[in-house]
Amino acid sequence: MNLQRARTIVAAALAHRAAAGMKPLCVAVLDAGGHLVAFEREDGVPNRRFDIAHGKAYGAISLGASSRVLGTMAVERPHFIAGATAAIGGALVPVAGGVLVVEDGRIIGAVGVSGDTSDNDEAAAIAGVQAAGLTAQ
Repeated sequence: MNLQRARTIVAAALAHRAAAGMKPLCVAVLDAGGHLVAFEREDGVPNRRFDIAHGKAYGAISLGASSRVLGTMAVERPHFIAGATAAIGGALVPVAGGVLVVEDGRIIGAVGVSGDTSDNDEAAAIAGVQAAGLTAQ
């Protein structure tokens, strides 16, 4: 995940938000190692939404599954998600809005979005990834 792609993802996710009339968002883009590459927080977003957006993306990249899938796992296997959350330092938010970024079948990063409903957060993340010519998983 390079900086230009990350910036494209952020800009497209926020453009999707505006077009859809969603609430203001935070968008965090991580590389395959879980390092923050780009982040933006729109005016009016509550102060801890960065932690939620980051946790959605970091959980996804750490466990190799979208935060929506992790949410399903949290219901089915709560002890596993609790243990995984502890193992990765608490930065795991198992609700929709965190997607893996795939290029040529290889995970190159993750995007986490927070600020609206989880479904809308996820839609903005997917729109950002697709605008960069990549695949959201």
